Amino acid sequence: MVADAQGRQRQDGVIRRSDAQLVAQGTLMTIDADFASQDYFRNPAAAIEKLRAKGPVVEVRFPLVGKVWTPTTQALADQVLKDSATFAIRKDDGKIAGVPWWMPLILRTFTNSMLSMDDPDHKRLRDIVDEAFRRRAVLDMEPHIRATGDQLADELFAEGSPADLAARYARKLPLSVICELLGLPLADRPKFIAWGGGFTRFTGTLGLLGLIPNMLAMKRYIERHLETVRRQGGEGLIAEIVRVEKDGGQISRDEIVAMVFLLLIAGHETTTHLISGSVHELLKNPDLRNWLEEDWSRVDLAVEEFLRFLTPVQFTKPRFVRKDVELGGVRLRKGERIMVMLAAANMDPLANSRPELLDLRRKPNHIAFGTGIHFCLGHQLARLEGRCALKSLFQRWPALTLAVDEQDITWRKRPGIRAIDRLPVKPGRESPGADVALDHAAVA
Repeated sequence: MVADAQGRQRQDGVIRRSDAQLVAQGTLMTIDADFASQDYFRNPAAAIEKLRAKGPVVEVRFPLVGKVWTPTTQALADQVLKDSATFAIRKDDGKIAGVPWWMPLILRTFTNSMLSMDDPDHKRLRDIVDEAFRRRAVLDMEPHIRATGDQLADELFAEGSPADLAARYARKLPLSVICELLGLPLADRPKFIAWGGGFTRFTGTLGLLGLIPNMLAMKRYIERHLETVRRQGGEGLIAEIVRVEKDGGQISRDEIVAMVFLLLIAGHETTTHLISGSVHELLKNPDLRNWLEEDWSRVDLAVEEFLRFLTPVQFTKPRFVRKDVELGGVRLRKGERIMVMLAAANMDPLANSRPELLDLRRKPNHIAFGTGIHFCLGHQLARLEGRCALKSLFQRWPALTLAVDEQDITWRKRPGIRAIDRLPVKPGRESPGADVALDHAAVA
């Protein structure tokens, strides 16, 4: 295993010199990789290995964004994400990397979030929501999240078997938690599901424009809720942010709308795909499930490996190169764009031995939450929801199985997000209460 890693390192050295020469000669080709194909989502490691063989920094064509550079090693990904002086989300004139000139105004409204900011504006907004998160004591929410998971697991087959675990469990758990954390009514959860689902389904320009009605509806909803909180007060993170605004905090009304949108969508969408992807892998690999069920104290380590192996968010937002710079032997020019492929970083054999294998025993080295100033705000919550979801589900349904052939599982055709479309499951007759649950569904 060590010899293999050393061999790959030597091979990469040769590739770097070769590609550096090609770049100098101006003959490096843009790679047209399909990051939204079923072949890619079924086995990202194979596609990433081919990409890495082209060099440590390659130029790819990404839907909607166009040509961008991307590093294929974890060390270079880490360097880009931490060097915000060289690699920035915005140009000096405020133009955002990856946002075309024709982007409709309603879509631009939501780019006022900290995710689309560099310092000092990023820090200004991040500090406001960081303080609100600290007051909510996320780690103290574990008993409540576990109780929510238990309830949703009980209800999984309430409408019969098979059930779509992605819709009935993996999405409902993090959405319920973030609604409560924000102070949004659970009764409105179907609206958020309808609005949020579209963000992982669009694949091109027409799909993006098709989001406009949902975006308008969501903006109106958030604005109405904010006005209610301003008049009547409330609980949750939204009320905390409004209090900061009233106390003279440096945040505009558009920035508050964008922040609530970001917290609501990012606060449940990516965790949904972590949960469904983790369950899918455990159902495919009974030995791994048995190992985990033998001792649930292993679940923290397992969730870290699922984060590395699945990498639900496959790419970061694009960044501008702010000055001529050499990265991995490749000369990048000022004004060009670069996107970090988190999936490639997490599949780097120099960071994790045999990365193509899902090994729940390993202590993985991953950057699934990014790094640098844009390190994921909700990392603690996502980890907590991941482990609670697995424990609640498999302790309630220990014989849970796929209800379709594994080859029939498909992923949404959205580049940059690894999201299982539907995950049909059945309880297995050995599960306690399976007959009762299905009989209840039949009566209902």
